[in-house]
Amino acid sequence: MRFYTFNCKLRLTLMFCLITTVVLSATNSYSEEIPVSRFNTEGLAGWESRSFKGITEYRLVREDGRTVVKSSSNASASGLIRRIRFDPVKYRYLRWSWKIAHTIKGGDEKFKAGDDYAARVYVVFPGKYFWQMKAINYIWANKLAKGESVPSAFTADVKLVAIESGNNMSGQWLTEERNLYADYRRLFGTDPPEAEAIAIMTDTDNTGSNAEAWYGDIFLATEGK
Repeated sequence: MRFYTFNCKLRLTLMFCLITTVVLSATNSYSEEIPVSRFNTEGLAGWESRSFKGITEYRLVREDGRTVVKSSSNASASGLIRRIRFDPVKYRYLRWSWKIAHTIKGGDEKFKAGDDYAARVYVVFPGKYFWQMKAINYIWANKLAKGESVPSAFTADVKLVAIESGNNMSGQWLTEERNLYADYRRLFGTDPPEAEAIAIMTDTDNTGSNAEAWYGDIFLATEGK
């Protein structure tokens, strides 16, 4: 009888441990998200236009049953910016989807004359003074190999990271995810401050060319997929 009682207690203990492990695992894997954009329900509400030269057109379109932003640039450079403050130590994962028609003919990441991109997603980090502002610029590169990064041809405080490169995947929707915290530390050598904005941009002003791109919803998350 004692052996039977002990055996039952052992089974109950093991079952409790198993349930606790499952619950803890589920809790640890829970990811908090911040939707930077909800194009399907909110449109472009909260997004501001910022022009550097001419106007790139950004408009809402339907693609595969969802609402996305289509950009069209003709020798122009303007973007859409969403002011949103967040801690990249906590919300360190940036997710988005995009598609391009083609890369920029004559585009070259290492020269000012070739600093044009069919699609890019910015994350902006303010400094104590405005000239200390830094940014990570996730680009669909023209020549830079996928995975490589270089300083902007205009300022070392903006780093370009080639998420995609070339025309092999043009015309296809791609989903991306980056660890902002890890990228900032690798690119700037310090922990990131609080971020203040996220932007999208299609620009062709330096090469005087044309480009089209599509941007899906953007999210920030505490856990990677």
